[in-house]
This record gives sequence, structure tokens and C-alpha cells, in this order.
Amino acid sequence: MTKINHIKTLRNHEDVSINEIANRAQVNWRTAKKYADEEQVPKEKQMARKGMMYEEHWGEIVTDWLIEDRKLKLKLRRKNKTIFQQLQGHGFEGSYRTVCYFIAEWKEGKNNSEEIKDKNSERLNHPPAEAQVDFGITEAVKDGKFIDVHCLVMSLPYSNAALTVPLPGENQECFLYGLKKIFERLGGVPRKLRIDNLKAAVIKARDKDGEAIFTDEFLQFANFYRFEIQACNVRKGNEKGHVENKVGYVRYNFVTPSPIIESYEDLTNILNEKLVQDRQRIHYSKEVRIQELLDEEMNHALALPEEDYPIFKEMKVTANKYGEITIDSKKEHIPKGYNFSYLHLVLYWDRYKVVSPYGEILHSDFRPYMNKSRNIPWLSIMRAWASKPRSVPYSRYNPYLPGRIAAYLNIESLTLRKERLHWLINLLINHDMEEINERFYDLLQHQPERISDSTSHPYDVDWSKYDLLQPSAKEDGEQRI
Repeated sequence: MTKINHIKTLRNHEDVSINEIANRAQVNWRTAKKYADEEQVPKEKQMARKGMMYEEHWGEIVTDWLIEDRKLKLKLRRKNKTIFQQLQGHGFEGSYRTVCYFIAEWKEGKNNSEEIKDKNSERLNHPPAEAQVDFGITEAVKDGKFIDVHCLVMSLPYSNAALTVPLPGENQECFLYGLKKIFERLGGVPRKLRIDNLKAAVIKARDKDGEAIFTDEFLQFANFYRFEIQACNVRKGNEKGHVENKVGYVRYNFVTPSPIIESYEDLTNILNEKLVQDRQRIHYSKEVRIQELLDEEMNHALALPEEDYPIFKEMKVTANKYGEITIDSKKEHIPKGYNFSYLHLVLYWDRYKVVSPYGEILHSDFRPYMNKSRNIPWLSIMRAWASKPRSVPYSRYNPYLPGRIAAYLNIESLTLRKERLHWLINLLINHDMEEINERFYDLLQHQPERISDSTSHPYDVDWSKYDLLQPSAKEDGEQRI
């Protein structure tokens, strides 16, 4: 800019010719002519982008998803691959790289807090039939509500295979039950099992004064299955880095967005099917299918014991004067519990039973954490939808809508969809989503006339016909059984 100003000064204030300006400024004659006689007016930059992500609706859909995911924890957000696969489900014909470029441009400047790491690690050699185990927390949707799921993941670094069992907690019963099920699914037992300092298995962590001290129950379990325990040092997650990465891989590829499940067994089957399919990939360095490497690795594994190993914890408890005992930090009433000086409490991973000193089973039920859930924040979700009603069919939360509400919002008219969203927002202030779905017909009668009048809106639904498509309560109960 300094040279341009010099050229302007020579021309306008000293009346110097173009040839002389070119000589003095040591620039091309055309350059001297341009800056001497033409006006240098600032112009706005054209920010329009080209390509299918910008010229079609795909970019808007991905942007809505990214904004939606930024409200969640990092581990619950969709990865680029998941976004690409979901776009394909909506008819996207572009490439994975196109989606990655768009996401990178969208995120540019939004993440400026990341630290640049430069830490070299030594490459480890993993013999066959050695495994690593860790828990990873994710979430699923059951009965219209979020539940926290603790996935016990076991990885085999030699073959890069993984197995997982979703569980309601990380206590000793869940940990041992999960390992047992993984061994059964694998068809063998790893020779060595590396774990971190799980409370379910470790009493005292390994330190400079000595080795880790394990619980008696875990040692008995390890002796039964004959595997060797390898404990990590404190705060050294890199010592089991393979399973750390595999926990994230399972979470981002198979349970994000949160799947809709009927039970933990249902989720176990879903994840097992996906992991079996995943083993058809080529190993990242050995150029062999993971399943072939796993088959080879199992030749080095230990055989499963013929006898079944029961997983439970038994303890003596005393009921208070109200006949209550504490299970998982929650008071549970036990019929006739106060009649006995003590009771036998038997804990399984999902259930419990209370036995009198004389062997009578007084009570049996699911453990309290099996019914622990969180409401989906429908009010804030629908407020966001109301500002962008077009995003409703593509939202990660759309599959979680109850049947009548989903059909009610599944209309082409964006104006009518927005009105219906505002009506539902007003209802959610005093009702939860399940109640709205159950009392839908009664509440529909109190809608504003403009929304409920089917003559004004040709997209309205005859809800009685819709309900005929749904299974009856009896049929639904038979299916669940």
C-alpha cells in the first residue's frame, strides 16, 4: 500500500508522467498506469462457496447436526464417518472426502483451545492371546428415556479384534459377569489380561512400594479361567492404549447417535453383530482380515472351563424398623424383613434376592440401577426445532419421538409443522412427552382452532386410523415376552 500511495502522490501532486513513475517506482508501465490513474475502491469479498454441500441442502443438514452435537459431551458426538453414513441414508451421493472438507471448514476457528502435543511413544509388540480390558460410558434410549450404559470392552491387540458387553454399572458383579460373557462369546480365554485400577478388581494400586493387590473374588475368577493378570501403573492409561482407542471406536461407530433398545441383552446382540461385521476389515498394518488374525490368535488361547462359574455377591444385612435395607444406595422395602435379626442379601449383575436365616426367599427384584434413567430434554430440543422446522426429519432426536408425536410432526408444510411444535412446547411445560403421547386425543381437542382444523390444513391425520396400525396392548405384551 505504501508504493501505491507513492505512485498516487507522484501523479496527482507532482504531475509526473507514467514513464517517469515507472522508472522511479521500479514497476511495470501497466502497473504504474493502473495505480496512477485508476481509482482503488475497496470491494466486499464474495463469500459464496461452490459444490453440492453449499448449492444443495446437504450442507444445511450437516450444519444442523454439528450444532446439535456441540451441545453434547465430546464422546457422544458423531464422527465424520457416522455423519457421512447417515447422509447416505437420506440419499446423499457425494463422497466421504466432500463431507470431511465441509466439516473441517465449518469447524475452522471454532476449536482454538486444543494444545499441540509432541510426545513420542515406543511401538509395542503384542503377542497373540493377550487382551486388554476397560469400561467406557455411553448412552442408549430405552422406553423413551436416556439410560447410561457402561460398556465393558476387551480388545486383542494382535488381531485388532474387540468384544463388548453393555452393563448397568461397573461394580464387581457387572465386571465379572461381563468378562464371563466375553469369554463365552470369544470361545476361549486370553492368556494374559491387562486392566487398570478398577475398584471392582483392585484393592491397592501398584506403586513404587509393591505390586497391585487384587480382590479375592477377582483372583478366584482368574484362577478358575487360568489367565494371568497384568495391572497398569497409576494414571498410565497408555499402558493399555489399544483398548482405550477401541472404547472410543465402539462408541463413535456403533452407539452414536444413541440407539433405541429394549434391554441390555438387546444392545449386546446389536453390538456383537456390528463387531462381527467389523472384523471383515483389513488389518491396518498386516494386510489380512481381522477375522483371519483372530482365528489364528485363538489357537494360542486357553480353553473355556467345562463347569459354569456363578457370578454373585452375598452379604449379611439388617433391616430397619420399616423393613428396609439399602441396595445400591437406595432403600428397598423387604416384606417381613424386620422380623429377623439379619438377612442374606444376594446380588447379581441385574437382580437381587433377600433370603431369611431359614432359607425363605423374602423378596426378589431388579437392582435399583436397572430402572435408573434420564428424561430426554424435549423442551429445549423442540425450541431448537421451532427455529428450524426443516431440521426435524434429520435430527438425531427424531427417532426417539413417540409414535403419535412422530406422525404428528411428519408433514410437508413447514408452517404447519412450526405451529405444531409451538403447541407441543406449550404442553411440555406442564406435561412430559409420554403423557402427551398417551393423552394425545384429549389434548388434541384443546388445540388452537387454526391448527386442529383439517379443512384449513390438508396434511392433518385421521388419528383413529393411525392407531389401528399399532399393535394392541395384549399383542405388544406377547411380543415382549
